[in-house]
Amino acid sequence: MLLETQHIVKNFGDYRALDDISLGVRQGVVFGLLGPNGAGKTTLIRLINRIALPDSGTILFDGAPLSDAHVSQIGYLPEERGLYKKMRVGEQALYLARLKGLSHADALRRLRHWFDKFQISDWWNRPVAELSKGMQQKVQFIVTVVHQPRLLIFDEPFSGFDPLNADLLKKEILTLREQGATVIFSTHNMASVEELCDDIALINKSRVVLNGAVDEIRRSFSQRRYEVVLSDLSAPLSLPSSLPIVSSHSSADLLTLTVDLTQDASSNDLVAALLPQCHIVSLREILPSMNDIFIQTVKETQPSISSSDC
Repeated sequence: MLLETQHIVKNFGDYRALDDISLGVRQGVVFGLLGPNGAGKTTLIRLINRIALPDSGTILFDGAPLSDAHVSQIGYLPEERGLYKKMRVGEQALYLARLKGLSHADALRRLRHWFDKFQISDWWNRPVAELSKGMQQKVQFIVTVVHQPRLLIFDEPFSGFDPLNADLLKKEILTLREQGATVIFSTHNMASVEELCDDIALINKSRVVLNGAVDEIRRSFSQRRYEVVLSDLSAPLSLPSSLPIVSSHSSADLLTLTVDLTQDASSNDLVAALLPQCHIVSLREILPSMNDIFIQTVKETQPSISSSDC
């Protein structure tokens, strides 16, 4: 594990923001830190960045207790962005890159590379105030990654981006992972989670309520629902009661069915029932989306309200 949190607790007065948070972030993965507003995600991110300290528990970075010395190996793009509006873009980028420990020559070389890559080189000598919100966020992304940190933390990185630039950013995040970086990103966009994340942790009411690999989590929420595409039907289709058809629609010479399997049935039973009647073009399990899993898990972990609370 590159990063581990062990039984982290953080209080703000009488309010417990994080309650016994234990999770691990593997080296070289994209890790989604998820949860509804107020769940504790930003507090945890601030602890990882040493902006605040936990009241109890331990954070490990590459096996050692997290210290100020590790901060130079972390790049952090907060949800609340902020650049100095009156400074020129290149001047500010150089200043921030130097704060990361880069020499002037190395910072200039790396920044020129990223500015060319993001097609914003023409804005190098322009005031930040003249940049659109999306272009400012490109600059902030660049200064977050320019020192090639081992751990990158992005809080709502796609906020304010149009679909084209959001796609550009997604590709860059995956490239950084391929180059060895570990990425934590917090988002409410569950489609991005399915597209980018290897692992996730879902926090609700200050506690981890779901944690693991995305593929494994989606499979654990399986509803035993399958989509099957058929052709060459010789007669009206008939399936046993253990394989109820939820929906069907025809297109050209194909029939697409959605079938729920009862606990007594398997996908092999579905294939065996269909083969004598038609040709199976494709068969796939329909797994719940991360959006559905997010909503279901959060609802299930909300505290119940009794009549005495009303």
